[in-house]
This record gives sequence, structure tokens and C-alpha cells, in this order.
Amino acid sequence: MAEHKEESVMDKITEKFHGGSSSSSSSDDEGKLGSSSSVKAKIYRLFGREKPVHSVLGGGKPADLFLWRNKKISGGVLAGATAIWLLFEVLEYHLLTLLCHGFILTLGILFLWSNASAFVNKCPPNIPEVKIPEDLAVNVARSLRYEINRGFASLRAIGQGRDLKKFLIVVAGLWILSFLGSCCNFLTLFYIVFMVLYTVPVLYEKYEDKIDAFGEKAMVELKKYYAIFDEKCLSKIPKGPSKDKKQH
Repeated sequence: MAEHKEESVMDKITEKFHGGSSSSSSSDDEGKLGSSSSVKAKIYRLFGREKPVHSVLGGGKPADLFLWRNKKISGGVLAGATAIWLLFEVLEYHLLTLLCHGFILTLGILFLWSNASAFVNKCPPNIPEVKIPEDLAVNVARSLRYEINRGFASLRAIGQGRDLKKFLIVVAGLWILSFLGSCCNFLTLFYIVFMVLYTVPVLYEKYEDKIDAFGEKAMVELKKYYAIFDEKCLSKIPKGPSKDKKQH
């Protein structure tokens, strides 16, 4: 009986010891997880991004296309865009001519197929009926109207001299666009933008940690130079009247 009591006491002591050690280890693990999560939360992301690149691009099929989730579809779209650019720029094909030739070829094939099916004892081609839904057209028109009105409002605010920083950014962007327009035509510029959208997001997603670290250093330097430029030049330029003064 005494031996059994000693064994039960020893079992209780060992259980308490293991329980305390497990609880302490679990608390240590929770502390490590909390510290790691806090460290991850402090990581700088380019342009203050908090969501993954896929979500920033809108998610769904367009984001899958730009991030090359399906390499066959993305490669096919890239090959089609490159073929169109080669047709118009290298071979100097005109858009109206290409559209007319495409319609002539398509209608000719369908017409011959429909008439020849009666002699060959085959079913005529099933040509689907294409219609633009009214809801889709209204939603697209509303979205375009909203974006255009917002752009006009921003231009009006810049023209009134309320935001010098935004004014300089818009002027610099327009100057860069005018420079690119003098170097190439609209189609080549559109193709360059398309290639940038097709390569930059997937490369950024692959090397986002390195790019974000470099971007953090660059943003620190830019803020320093902007503070100096603001102190020496921008702060001395008189600003336009604010809304509060106009109301009074």
C-alpha cells in the first residue's frame, strides 16, 4: 500500500511538471507567433499595399491573366496582341482594311458552308445570336460617366491652385506622355503598356520582398528631397483661396 501511494504521488508530480512545461511551451509558442505576426505586419509594402497582388488587380480571370496563372491562355493573348501589332506596324496593315477582309472571309465561309450542307447531307453551321445585354451597357456607361466626372473634378481642383503637389504630378505625367507620343504612335504606345502590364505584376509577385525593400529605401530618399524642395521652393509660392475663405 505504501508503495502504491508513493507511485501515485510521483505520477501526480510528473503530471504537474509536464502540464506546466506544456503550458509554458504553448505560451512561448504563442508569444513567438505573436511576435512573428507583428514583424510581418511591420513589413513595408509598395504604395501601402495591404492585399496580395492578385486582389489588387481585381481578382478573378483578369488577374489570373496578368499573373500567368494559366500559361496557355496568357501566352495565347500575348501572341495575339503581338500579331496585331506586327500586322499594323511592321506590315503596315490598316485597321479598316483588316476588318473588312476579316468580315469578307468569315461571311464567305459561312455562306458557302450553309449552301453546301444541303448537297453534302450535313447540318448547316449553327451561328449564335449575339446581343449586348441592356444591363451590361448601362453599367458600363455609368462607370465611364463616374470616372470621367471624377477626372474633370480633379482637373478643376488642380486648375484652381489648391494642390501644388498634384499639379506637379499631373504636369510631369502629361509631359512624359507627350514625349512618348512623339517617339511612337498610339498603337505602339498601347502595346508597350500592354507588355508592361503583362510582365511587371508577375515579376513583382515573384520578387516582392526584394522590390519592397528597395522601394522603402527609395521612398525615404524621395521624402527627404521633397521636404527640402518644399521648404526652399514650394512653401514660398502663394496658394489659391481655400473653400473656407470663399464661404466666409
